[in-house]
Amino acid sequence: MSFAASTKLLTLLRGMHVIGAHRWAAQRTRGLGAILMLHQVCPPTGRDFEPSRILQVTPEFLDDALTLMRREHFEFIPLDAVPQRIKKPTDRPFACLTLDDGYRDNLEHALPVFRAHNAPFAIYLPDTFADGDGDVWWLTLEAVIRSAEQLTVTLGENAKTFQLTTHAEKSAAHGELYWALRNMDEPAARAIVASLADEHGVDASAIAAELLMTWDEVRRIAADPLCTIAAHTSRHFAAAKLDLAELQTEIMTNAARLEHELGKRPRHFSYPYGCAQSAGRRDFDLVHSLGFDTAVTTRKGMIFPEHADHMTALPRLSLNGDYQDVRALEVLLSGLPFALRNRGRRLDVA
Repeated sequence: MSFAASTKLLTLLRGMHVIGAHRWAAQRTRGLGAILMLHQVCPPTGRDFEPSRILQVTPEFLDDALTLMRREHFEFIPLDAVPQRIKKPTDRPFACLTLDDGYRDNLEHALPVFRAHNAPFAIYLPDTFADGDGDVWWLTLEAVIRSAEQLTVTLGENAKTFQLTTHAEKSAAHGELYWALRNMDEPAARAIVASLADEHGVDASAIAAELLMTWDEVRRIAADPLCTIAAHTSRHFAAAKLDLAELQTEIMTNAARLEHELGKRPRHFSYPYGCAQSAGRRDFDLVHSLGFDTAVTTRKGMIFPEHADHMTALPRLSLNGDYQDVRALEVLLSGLPFALRNRGRRLDVA
């Protein structure tokens, strides 16, 4: 989503808060509660060009968000409690907090906030990230564009040169390249980003090492009784881009490695990228057949009783860096924006 679109949506959410639309709608649209999605929890970096800012919230906003949820009578529950809560609802909405990818700031900045609120949380971890072999290509691409004044990229048989002297030019180039790469075969896309990084002197491995937890750090956070470590694909590959055998290998390799390192087999899974183009019915069925209790997408929505039959296709509510405003979050927690967006449909599992 572009900055302009994000600003427009934030303005809309604030307007809905002013008129109180979420209040009268919540009883019908909130459902049973929400599984919340985060990535990084960190102080602002101060960088001018940083599209990944949407994946970052500050510790202060996380604290405000949890305070709001408690004030709105949400009950914080762990992932292990989600299936039972869906099958046997209570009168109180629930909030289940999840973080993707295993960023170091989850340990340094998020954990103290969760402890202060006694809020359980889960981290979906690609094992290669904790190994030090993680490829956070989207952040590498961002770093290349941030540092370069010109970029020539070959996608397939076509080469295109981007001028990158202004913020607007960098934003436009990033939007075009990011989505072109997301739609490509993943190893090929990563190879393109690696080549650009080499050409422009960006150390991709240093970016990953700075941001991602090691196994020792994962063990530290996993030792906290509030924490659940859950599965991702081993290399953070999109499920839909793999054939079934490859996908099963990615998932089972990850699960086995997490069990080996942490002594506990993961019971929950998250689809990397998680949108409708990255994971669909075929993948939901496979994850179910592999015995996971739940699996989450990045499809947007609240949890409803109907999800009892679709435990491996659960939607989430993103704590988005562009919407660090408790008024906007209060409206989102009502479920009204999702009901409008989904035209009243409670399920999006195809």
